[in-house]
Amino acid sequence: MSDKNIVIEQIPGDHIENHRVELVERKGVGHPDSLADGISEEVSRALCKEYRKEFGTIAHHNTDEVQIIGGKSSPEFEGGEMLEPIYVLLGGRATHEYDGDSVDVHRIAKQAAKEYLDSTVRHLDVEEHIELESRIGKGSSDLTEMYARGGELPLANDTSFGIGHAPLSESEKTVIEIERYLNSERFKEDMPFVGEDVKVMGSRVNGELHLTVAAAFVDSYVENKEDYRRKKDDLNDIVKQKAHENTERSVRVDINTADGEDKDELYLTVTGTSAEMGDDGSTGRGNRVSGLITPKRSMSLEASSGKNPVAHIGKIYNIMSHYIADQTVEALDNVDEAHVKLLSQIGTRIDQPQIASVQVATKNGLHEDDEKEIEKLTSYWLENAPEIMDKVIEGDITTF
Repeated sequence: MSDKNIVIEQIPGDHIENHRVELVERKGVGHPDSLADGISEEVSRALCKEYRKEFGTIAHHNTDEVQIIGGKSSPEFEGGEMLEPIYVLLGGRATHEYDGDSVDVHRIAKQAAKEYLDSTVRHLDVEEHIELESRIGKGSSDLTEMYARGGELPLANDTSFGIGHAPLSESEKTVIEIERYLNSERFKEDMPFVGEDVKVMGSRVNGELHLTVAAAFVDSYVENKEDYRRKKDDLNDIVKQKAHENTERSVRVDINTADGEDKDELYLTVTGTSAEMGDDGSTGRGNRVSGLITPKRSMSLEASSGKNPVAHIGKIYNIMSHYIADQTVEALDNVDEAHVKLLSQIGTRIDQPQIASVQVATKNGLHEDDEKEIEKLTSYWLENAPEIMDKVIEGDITTF
């Protein structure tokens, strides 16, 4: 074991691709849970920038408690209306005062939330369709004081772990690429009737990948039931074509399988998100840091979005573990797959985990040179956690 408690071991080459069954899910950016994650993260980023500007440092905060309560709408062919707004509650803790100077946390948080919603859901009128409230409280004194004791490498403010794996399986890559494509600017130009609330569920059994897609249709682009069905068939063809760009397996696609015969039984929305009509969202209830929900893999259940990027292990170690796994597979030809688990202890430096476990599946056994390179990569990221912090603040890393 190294001085950073790094343990490297060989695991059996039972690659996920060899499993008979694999399940993969991604909740798209307009899903209420993803909206809660995105708001949490944007509020944290906005506070980080304000703290740096005003205090020259990032003060203690965690904004990982956003709740979205669905509104009420009346979708109609060629355009319906919102009847009751979507309620968004901003929770968590933050530093409101530092060395005698104050920060208007509520104003900054609400502005960040509005800008995020406005840029993410095209047909959402933030002023008309959203009721927004900030109840972000002050941080507990013991955690705030411990946070302040951290220097260049701060002290972990929780006993927690982060988990990452690489590479993505064929099914995982297919699911995430489909959602990202359906929510891309290019796709929306061609198919504006597809809202941002797109959920993709992948179920692979042996050689067949079955994709179930729930896609909110924007009612103003749909003329009638026949037009809805035509558009749904078109979307089915597009998803199948996109899937075949990532896999050679047989692919079956189903779109909006809850649809019935009547207009009220179709997945029509006014805004493009199910949050408009009774579907709720919470931070941490959706995608993991990998961007996916992968029950066949090791996962942390930590809500990473909105946690501070300086000392909160629930964010830092989850991101870091994916970096280490990705770079291990990329750098070492002998490694087919890597699984990383990092465990902290509250009050200890984040470069000194209780354990840093790196498990690899290899082509020809685990060689000494491989171990040295893995230890080097792991040590680098543990020592350079502030690099992750900067990437998070600049929006270069997604947490969901």
